[in-house]
Order: sequence, then structure tokens, then C-alpha cells
Amino acid sequence: MKLNINTLRNKGWFQGDMTIWMVLILLCSISIIEVYSASSSMSYKNGVFWGPVMEHTMYVLLGIGTAYVIHLTNCKLFKPMSFLFILISIVLLFYAMFFGQTINGGSRWISIAGRTIQPSEIAKLSTIVFIALLMTIRNKETGEAARGGVKLSLIVIFGMCLLIATENFSTAAMLFMVCMAMLWIGKTPNKVLFWVVGPLVGLGMVLFLTAKSMSPETAKNIGENVSALHRLPTWVSRVQKDHSLPEDPNDYDVSNNQQVAHAQIAIATCGVIGKGPGKSVERDYLPQAFSDFIFAIIIEEGGIESAVFVLFLYLFLFYRSLRIASTCATRFPAYLVMGLSLMLVVQALINMAVAVGLAPVTGQPLPLISRGGTSTIISCIYIGMILSVSRTASKIKEEERMATVEVAE
Repeated sequence: MKLNINTLRNKGWFQGDMTIWMVLILLCSISIIEVYSASSSMSYKNGVFWGPVMEHTMYVLLGIGTAYVIHLTNCKLFKPMSFLFILISIVLLFYAMFFGQTINGGSRWISIAGRTIQPSEIAKLSTIVFIALLMTIRNKETGEAARGGVKLSLIVIFGMCLLIATENFSTAAMLFMVCMAMLWIGKTPNKVLFWVVGPLVGLGMVLFLTAKSMSPETAKNIGENVSALHRLPTWVSRVQKDHSLPEDPNDYDVSNNQQVAHAQIAIATCGVIGKGPGKSVERDYLPQAFSDFIFAIIIEEGGIESAVFVLFLYLFLFYRSLRIASTCATRFPAYLVMGLSLMLVVQALINMAVAVGLAPVTGQPLPLISRGGTSTIISCIYIGMILSVSRTASKIKEEERMATVEVAE
């Protein structure tokens, strides 16, 4: 008998939304191919040709296996687990802040059993699950989010974002944006959101203009004297970098803006159909070709159509998640799916915007594609949870259908 995805589904091996399963497999397949190509310089430096891609493939398979186990779990169990996860995230973030490994100027990693993990990735997941739970607390009269639930949500959001921001400001900003979207979806009164978001937008503009006018020496002095702002020189340099292109290409200083420059060269030289898999030139010059700027390598090797295809996969994932949320009988799984899919898609869009020069460098990986350990597994957990909700919603719908048939008979 021919074994295909429908056969596996009928046997109960794969459940939930089959389209999301296919998107996961496609993104992970693209990931292995592009990481293999983009990590050639790392392989050369380490003297191990297959080492980087084999390690990444191990994480990808572990992530898919984790997603498979989670998708068979009843999504109701995510509620009590959210309390434990939020506490673990807080402990890990504090530990990373004081005892974490410093990589690229930020203490974002901690070492466990010889492997480094990034607590901020775990914190993003736990915060989204916890906010989805708090948003189920409703006002019985108006149906809006209850005041107590909103207040507790804001305390959790601000607390987690502040813990993350000192070492990874872009992740904190992204998490805050997604959580605010979840509050809006959860029918939080617009007046409350305005008084939260409005002043922060104003403060952000003031900080941006201040950073724009601050001298590098001042930023360095502040960073050295205030431990919580030790990343300030990095933030200021990213804000002040000029991403515009001169009229004469020979006047462009590649060494002054190496990552962005080589990413733009990769995109500009891709041609109509790209240079072909494994034929990237700029991968040898981009420091983060296999991570933050892997989208530029995808375009260089596959052309603009490959970029459109990858973008389509993320947007289609979000569309299918909307469909799943609309079929949920209760609020918690619906809010959970929306929050998880928003985080994946928003992070992907930010990464793509950075790669093509539309946004400052943020250090955000491309979900399910960039090389990484913690980020790859956590992204697969997102998918596993979405599939769990899909499986549970389909099961409830089927039970209701069978009950209706029995009544009719």
C-alpha cells in the first residue's frame, strides 16, 4: 500500500491541520539546505565540513519531534503549565543577566550540560501562553476583558519585557508588540490600550531622537557607568548608521557597515532566477549569513521568487492559524493560536526587513530557517501547540457532528 500523508493521518500518526504540517516540513527543508550553504565559512574555519549542518539538522529533527509530541497533547494542559513556564522564564532571565555567557555584547545565553540556551526565547513562549490564559477572564456584562485580567496582563508584559530589554531590546519590543495585539484581539477597551501604547510611543520617539543625536563617546560613557544600559553604544550605533546608497557605488564604505552592505550585494547580484543552490558568494563575507541574514542568502541563491515563496509560507501559516482560531469553542486556545502565529510571522517579517535594508539590524533569526538551537526548538513548539489546538478543535467538532447524527437517527 502506498504510504502518504493521508495514510499517516488516517492511522492517527499525524493529526491537526495538514497544511501547517506541510508548511513546517517545507520551512525546515529550506532551513537545512540554506544553512548547509551559508555555513561554509564556519566549516572552513572549524575544519569540519559537515559539522555545522549536521548539528543544525539534529536540532531541526529534535524540534519536529517535539512538535509531534506536543500536537498529541490536549491543549487544556497548557493552562496549568503556563504558571510553571512563566516562573522558569523569570529565573532563567535573572540568571542570564548576572551569570550568562556574553556573545556579541549581550549576556543572552546560559550553558546547560555543555549546550547554550537563550532564555528570552523561552520567555516569549511562556508570556504568550500566560497572556492567552489571562485574556479568558471576561466581564460578564460587556464581554470585554475583565479589568483585573488586563492589569495582571500588563504587569506580566512589562515585567518580562524589562527583564529581556537590557540584553535584547529588539526581542522585548517585539514581544510587547505581539502582546498588545493579543490584548486588542481579546477585546481590551481601546481607551486602556491608548493610555498604555500612546505614552510608550511618545517615549520611544524621544529615545530615538536622543540616540540619533548622541555622540558615540557619550553613549560609551553611559554604558560603562550604568550597568543596565551597557548595550547603549550598540543601540545608538544601529540607529545612527546610514543605510542609504551613494550615487557612485565606489563611494560606499563596505567595511563601515559590513553586514548590511554584503546583504544588499547578495540581493543586488541575485539576477532573475538566482545563482543556484550552494553558489552564494556573499556567504563568505556575511558574519551572520546562516542566522540573521540567511534571507539575503536565500534571495542570492534562489532569486526574488524564492523570497516570495518563503514570505508566502509564513503568511499562509498565519492564515491557517486564523482559520483554526475561528473554529475554537473556547477563548483560551483561540487566543493562544493567534499569539503564537503572530510571534512567528512578526519575527519573520522583521528579519526579512533587516535583510533587505528596510529596518536596522536587530539580531532576530528567521523562524524555522535560521541556524540555531533554542530558537529552532522553541519555534517548533509554537507549531506543535497550534497543531494541538487544531487537533482538539477538530475532535470536538467531529464529536458534535456524531452527536447530531445520532439524534437525527
